[in-house]
Amino acid sequence: MTVVVCGPAAWNHLILLDRLPEPIPHMQFASASVHTVGGTSAGKAVHLADAGVAVRLHALLGEDAEGVAVAEALRRADVEVVRHVSAVTEQHVNLMTAEGGRVSLYVATPSPADESAVETSLADLATAEVAVVDLGAFGAELIRRGVGAPVWTDLHDYDGSSAFHEPFLRAAEVVFMNDDAVDDPWALLRSCVDRGPRMAVCTRGAEGAIALGADGTRYAVAAASVDLVDTNGAGDAFFAGFLAAHMAGADVDGCLAAGAQQAVVALESAHLHPALA
Repeated sequence: MTVVVCGPAAWNHLILLDRLPEPIPHMQFASASVHTVGGTSAGKAVHLADAGVAVRLHALLGEDAEGVAVAEALRRADVEVVRHVSAVTEQHVNLMTAEGGRVSLYVATPSPADESAVETSLADLATAEVAVVDLGAFGAELIRRGVGAPVWTDLHDYDGSSAFHEPFLRAAEVVFMNDDAVDDPWALLRSCVDRGPRMAVCTRGAEGAIALGADGTRYAVAAASVDLVDTNGAGDAFFAGFLAAHMAGADVDGCLAAGAQQAVVALESAHLHPALA
């Protein structure tokens, strides 16, 4: 069966700096500049394909040059793309440092999903073994109407109380997040599984990742050794590696280890995945 992913795919301009800009007018020279595919759903989809999972991505893409570039790059990476109409393709400019610092600037946002996009996506999601529904207005509407398959979702830098994240959390079987917004990630995971999911997973950068089952069982994995190039998409790669291992029958420890290894693929590339170069 197929994993169906619904959510953001974007065209990104990645700019590598020695340091992030200070909040005053100034000038810096970039040491590198890359135009490439971005978007959390695109990242998950390409890493699932790399792990041998049949995957289909529903995304809002414009008929502009950026939308064409995103769709073509994903198809070359063996991702089946269902394009839904948008006036413009989502675009970001990411200012980054070699140490992992990042400032992400949204320079174009997609149009709201029309009724056709919502109905087509819901019909496809209902056939999926796993429905990956990512944060955003498109995903929120899908969640509101009800997804007819087990939902896995990524809450990103969730703080444990954001109202926007709440419907995604309560609809999900498994949730992922990072620890950027909290001091106690175990408490964050506990608050998540108390609201419905059977498993909550938190990535912690160089400290690895942890997971908590609804029964209170704790799991942890160390970060894999990596020659760091770029941190963009590492969380999405981890999600995909974990999910692919789960579909292959691995236990939670095996899924965490697979996620950690898949994250290396993103971390050692200037792209979300080398296949997008």
